[in-house]
Amino acid sequence: MSPLPPSPTRHVLLGYLTRELLGRILTTAAILLALMEVLALLEQLTPILERHQGARGIAYYMLLHAPLLVGGTLPLAVLIGSLVLLIQMTTGSEIAILRAAGLTTAALTRLMLPAILALGVAGAVVDDQITPRAERALASWWNRTDPHPESGHGFWFRSGMTLADIGYVAQGGATVVHADLYQRDPNGRLLRTVHLNTLRYAHGTWTDDGGRSLEPTGATVRTATLTPAPAQGHGWPAGLRPTDMIRLSMDTPPLSVATIIAILRGHAPASQPAAALRTALLARLLTPFSFAVMLLLALPVVYIPPRSGTRSWLPVWCLGAGLLFVVFQGMLRALGNAGTLPAPAATLPGIVIFTLAVCALVLRIEER
Repeated sequence: MSPLPPSPTRHVLLGYLTRELLGRILTTAAILLALMEVLALLEQLTPILERHQGARGIAYYMLLHAPLLVGGTLPLAVLIGSLVLLIQMTTGSEIAILRAAGLTTAALTRLMLPAILALGVAGAVVDDQITPRAERALASWWNRTDPHPESGHGFWFRSGMTLADIGYVAQGGATVVHADLYQRDPNGRLLRTVHLNTLRYAHGTWTDDGGRSLEPTGATVRTATLTPAPAQGHGWPAGLRPTDMIRLSMDTPPLSVATIIAILRGHAPASQPAAALRTALLARLLTPFSFAVMLLLALPVVYIPPRSGTRSWLPVWCLGAGLLFVVFQGMLRALGNAGTLPAPAATLPGIVIFTLAVCALVLRIEER
């Protein structure tokens, strides 16, 4: 076997592979993002036009919804972009030339990994810093432009030892209607129930227009009528803002790592169970490794005989394996969100299993 290429040559090859790989991945991501934007817009186009938002509202919706779609398209784009590049290099005899120069499959993988890991870190940053802000802004705009906020769904959240049942929010989260607060002691026993009719946020303070309270005292229940006053004096959790109410009203809001940690420590209100938050936190940290698995799943196509060209079914099997990895990870995460599996068991097994499977397949092919 020929000796390994000298260091300057490897730097040139690293730059070439990084440029070509990122180019194909980003092109694929742009195409997938455009398709998903169109599909999402078709679903929301009628409500946007009914709210008289016009072309500006359509553009605003697409802009704020794009970061969430980027997080969903990047893993698949990594797989497809890697497949396209490796197939082109294989059918163009570039892989054969590199092998003749002494470059092994493992060395080729090491040259491509930096770009994939960097893209994974960038995707994790987008999911952590941009997507939560964009989705909250979109949900706030959607709530603010809703002509019938009373038809919105109710939701629950917890803040410390207080559970809150909210009828609906309006005006971008600045108005809360029908709030029931259940105040508990550290042992979980109910201390008092407070019903507030309407709360409004202005100048950094929530105020309510009154309500009533129920307080169990032994065998009796003491009732009281509450007069309009600052809502915090009636048991409303401190520190809440309209953006927090919008986040809490969302079904599955994307959260930053800082927010997840604050919720798990009891420093921020939450509408999701702790198991789902721990699973989301660990999955966010493992994003670059998930991207690396997508690259590994595309690797077997380098063994396609150049004469076979595009007639080989191996790329199809690699693409199917990538989709299977996405489905498998999604199933494990669903179990983790429900608390059936601990967070490590809901995120790590898929990465480990598929990595070992690809390594075993490559070693088996190499032995032939």
